[in-house]
Amino acid sequence: MPKQTSDKLSGPKKAAMALLSLGVDAAALILKKLTTDEIKELSLQLSNIQSMKKEVSDELLQEFTTLFRSDSGTHMAGDQFIRTLLPSVMKVEQAIEVISQIEEEKQKIPFKHLKDIDPKLLAGFIKGEHPQTIAIIVSHLDHAKASSVLSFLPEQLQFEIVGRIATLEAVPPDLIQEVDEVLEKELTSMGKRGQQIGGASVVAEILNHCDRRTGDNILQFLEESDSDLAERVRKLMFVFDDLVHINDQGIRELLKEIRNEELTLALKTASEDLKMKIFKNLSQRAAQMLQEDISMMGPARLSEVEGAQQSILTVARRLEKEGKILLAGKESGETFV
Repeated sequence: MPKQTSDKLSGPKKAAMALLSLGVDAAALILKKLTTDEIKELSLQLSNIQSMKKEVSDELLQEFTTLFRSDSGTHMAGDQFIRTLLPSVMKVEQAIEVISQIEEEKQKIPFKHLKDIDPKLLAGFIKGEHPQTIAIIVSHLDHAKASSVLSFLPEQLQFEIVGRIATLEAVPPDLIQEVDEVLEKELTSMGKRGQQIGGASVVAEILNHCDRRTGDNILQFLEESDSDLAERVRKLMFVFDDLVHINDQGIRELLKEIRNEELTLALKTASEDLKMKIFKNLSQRAAQMLQEDISMMGPARLSEVEGAQQSILTVARRLEKEGKILLAGKESGETFV
């Protein structure tokens, strides 16, 4: 554990570390005077302590009271400590329930305290942080909230953050916890292995919820800085089966531009909903012939099917630029025309 001073720790964490230094018997006497909620809070903090240096223990004990200074250091991990401690201060059934609740708390997603904070307020609060720190925070938000926070940040900072999210891979859990704790502490004062939290798919999902101007600006930036990354994000933003959301007029416009052989191949792995959408926008005879072609088609390489689908999506994007159809985000809930 890195060197710490008491002024860097939250109150509950300092109390938990002091209890750990005191040992089971002394801590039990203290906990008997606390409420169940206070015991749960301290127990949760204790369960996250794996080790503690003696100098930290001494500093904390001196802060609380010099009468309980310990020279022995800590010989027990926090998780083991509370499992031994709780049954001695409450009924066994209550202790089991509290420990179970603690385990559930430990599994919760980081930055849970940001859930109810207004996106504009959050954006104003974090915009002065390092872009890498902001990228970690935004990656942990749900996609709709992440897009809202992005929209309130300066444009150039939007580009920087999205670029970092797209290349963000495994982040040490200790770093995530540190950022989370510091942010929570600062917000409060205002009134295992690494986790996969970034990548092109995260950027695509965030942009799916952005307004069109913000999304277009960010994609243009990605195109200029990394065209391959921009293309990956574009493909993830709108997949072939998402064509089902285009209205009938838009589907008919699209069908005018597609060769029958290409359409037949592309529909081989398409959803039944999309197939029905296509069939109903063809003449009865054309729909019947297309269904026969699909049923009679032999095995095809997946790469060829996906190539045909991407070719059709390229046509769809061109038609969107020409104003003939609209390709909105796949989860936007907008109507396609």
